[in-house]
Amino acid sequence: MSALKKFISETIKDAMRAKDKLRVTTIRTILSECKKIEIDERIELDDARVLAVLDKMNKQRKDSHQQFLAAGREDLAEIEHNEIKIISEFLPAPLTDNEVGEIVKAAIAETGASSMQQMGAVMAIVKPQVQGRADMATISKQVKAQLG
Repeated sequence: MSALKKFISETIKDAMRAKDKLRVTTIRTILSECKKIEIDERIELDDARVLAVLDKMNKQRKDSHQQFLAAGREDLAEIEHNEIKIISEFLPAPLTDNEVGEIVKAAIAETGASSMQQMGAVMAIVKPQVQGRADMATISKQVKAQLG
């Protein structure tokens, strides 16, 4: 079991003791998503894959939050916002724009990329380094800016 998944599993016990219903539900959802992937793919998730699950869940909640706000459902938007805060506790600290720029620059140098045709190779190197720490749309923009 990955260290991150084990930490998440232990955290649910504290949430149960505190009778924090939303926290327990959110953590159970995280563990359920991890378990679903493990069963479907017949693998044991590592920390990188758990981070990918958390990142995906966080992004889904952000999208839902925006949609609920646009629809005038502040009550549901607040629930999504609280879930985002809980999921974010398990994600590493976000990278600054400068840090992202340096990672992208290093990946471009490593691949020798000089045009947009090599963007995929650059992204393949960058993605594992920034998983859960930066938005991939932001990364894509920086790669395009540096290659373009």
